[in-house]
Amino acid sequence: MSRICLFPGTFDPVTLGHVDIIDRALPLFDKIIVGVGLNSAKAPMFSAEQRLSWIEEIYKDEEKVQGAVYEGLTINYCKQIGARFILRGIRYVSDFEYEKTIADANRTLDKRIETIFLTGEPKYTSVASTIVRDIIRNGGNAAQFLPQEVYQTLEKTK
Repeated sequence: MSRICLFPGTFDPVTLGHVDIIDRALPLFDKIIVGVGLNSAKAPMFSAEQRLSWIEEIYKDEEKVQGAVYEGLTINYCKQIGARFILRGIRYVSDFEYEKTIADANRTLDKRIETIFLTGEPKYTSVASTIVRDIIRNGGNAAQFLPQEVYQTLEKTK
């Protein structure tokens, strides 16, 4: 049985923190699906298509990583794609408290799907999509927080 993992998020935009978690999870799973979740409560800065495109470009040479866009409950999408694991990145203790609540709810919905937490590298602790979006909106240089593929796209649209 393949170890398929879903790494869900908004990825608005994809940051070096996201890439760090994905890269360090590669040895743990046979396949990592980076799921761009559509959340009606959030108004993203970048289209789902753009976010998916970034994931596909960053991981074009890594056959174990694939991008996807999904809507609805993450646990239902896991069942749809055959994922038995959900990957989540943790930067701070407060992240863990929030993520544990979601993991507990998911476990209640389906005990067969396990949530795996990876802590981010300390150098990426301050890298949050919310902060990066604020830097971009206000004309700042977000290059130090973004994969080259994302930064190049943003530079082209200036």
